[in-house]
Amino acid sequence: METNRLEAFSDGVLAIIITIMVLELKVPHGADLEALKPLLPVCLSYVLSFIYVGIYWNNHHHLLKACRKVTGPIMWANLHLLFWLSLFPFAAGWLGENHLAALPTALYGVVLLCAAIAYSILQRYILKNQGSDSKLAAALGRDFKGKLSPVFYLVAIPTAFYHSWISACMYVGVAFMWLVPDRRIERAVAGEK
Repeated sequence: METNRLEAFSDGVLAIIITIMVLELKVPHGADLEALKPLLPVCLSYVLSFIYVGIYWNNHHHLLKACRKVTGPIMWANLHLLFWLSLFPFAAGWLGENHLAALPTALYGVVLLCAAIAYSILQRYILKNQGSDSKLAAALGRDFKGKLSPVFYLVAIPTAFYHSWISACMYVGVAFMWLVPDRRIERAVAGEK
């Protein structure tokens, strides 16, 4: 199978995830800035989660563009990733509604960690399909950011039970690390070095 169906399905699921997240934002019961204050934690968790979904969408797009064909294991690995991403609205909503309470902050990290692991599994199946001498394998190299992110999540999850704001800062830090565009795969697909 070619990648276009898998990419279209994934794009649709990600669009639904973002829609569900934005529907969690409730309209304030007032017309002044003070009415927005109680909504700030929910808005901030939405913004962070939107950024994460955007990062996954962007990287997923480039990864599938480098993939020549889709196999059964790749489809299942993709569904595994989409499962964890589909939990973002719940985790973000619980985090925002509870103002960085320990358990919601830790659960948010667990969802981030599992999504990172799922993306790594998808990437490995695609690399296995492409071969170790492929342009994609060369482009990914040692994948420093891909290996560092789960380490931050693993530290942030238990930290949430002592200083949840430190965990939240770590989640934001990982997001900022990924916001810097990674053009390795894009260049490999285009034939650049």
